[in-house]
Amino acid sequence: MPVGTVGSVKGVYHRDLREDIDAEIILGNTYHLYLRPGLDILRKAGGLHIFENWDRPILTDSGGFQVFSLTPIRKITPEGCTFSSHIDGSRHIFTPENNVDTQRIIGADIMMALDECCPGDADHSYARKSLNLTKSWLERYVKRFKETEPLYGYDQCYFPIVQGCVYPDLRKEAVDHAVQFDADGYAIGGLAVGEPTEKMYEMLELVCPLLPADRPRYLMGVGTPANILEGIARGVDMFDCVMPTRNARNGMLFTWNGILNMRNEKWKDDFSPLDPEGTSFVDRTYTKAYLRHLFIAGEMFAGMIASEHNLAFYLDLVRQARAHIEAGDFASWKEAAVKKVSARL
Repeated sequence: MPVGTVGSVKGVYHRDLREDIDAEIILGNTYHLYLRPGLDILRKAGGLHIFENWDRPILTDSGGFQVFSLTPIRKITPEGCTFSSHIDGSRHIFTPENNVDTQRIIGADIMMALDECCPGDADHSYARKSLNLTKSWLERYVKRFKETEPLYGYDQCYFPIVQGCVYPDLRKEAVDHAVQFDADGYAIGGLAVGEPTEKMYEMLELVCPLLPADRPRYLMGVGTPANILEGIARGVDMFDCVMPTRNARNGMLFTWNGILNMRNEKWKDDFSPLDPEGTSFVDRTYTKAYLRHLFIAGEMFAGMIASEHNLAFYLDLVRQARAHIEAGDFASWKEAAVKKVSARL
């Protein structure tokens, strides 16, 4: 799912998200949208879909991860999380109840329950207290969700977020608690936040089989192409990450033959396509030499081309993964694909 934090996927036209990349769903960020443009504007617009002219589904996170990252300027209590705006320093609070109300106003098709994102290196005692808070908030969130109605004439659903850091007992407890609510899907949070990659995979191997087989499993904020393939192998269905667009703006391309730094001298006179195996408009249109020239010249068009390429590659990656699952040869295909897409060229 391409990340559209403040109502746009950076550097990419919605036309291209639909027609070239064919993204079926994009993300919005509750924390950022709440602060700017603000709930009053979004309500007057008729919700985020109309505001940004996107006619396909939108998922919003709860803002919990952004608040987690504001360590010096936030305070977490059983009531909720008080924080200072990174824009103007004004004080705000997210509670499970007003977080539901906020996401109702934004109008996301899929809403994330408010949670506390526990650091990946937290000790068991901290992770226990954090999980207890997340469980309490989830109960209040679901109660508020059931007491309220969508505002714009279409259904909304919510996903609980399974936390528990890297501790198997806490992750199992989190799953047992979350599945009681019979939600439409379940998110796995608190991974790729500082713990070793092996621990992330270990937690996925534990958690995924415990979640309902007929509901989507969403691994939040992950990751590299290899991470995604390894996540799929362990039972994950949905992913999001800023990496395709953020790294693109810094000159990194993900391709079927490996990872390219487009600022490198070696691409100066390479007139081959960006990715010979790519399927996007930009892969068919622009060369490595041209894109390198744009990056060296400081042209904003460089980031736009690279972002569209990377998003198209990520979507192609998961589509091919689905095809190989259906064909019954995913495991062998995945092993070869991970090596290819992880190579540095």
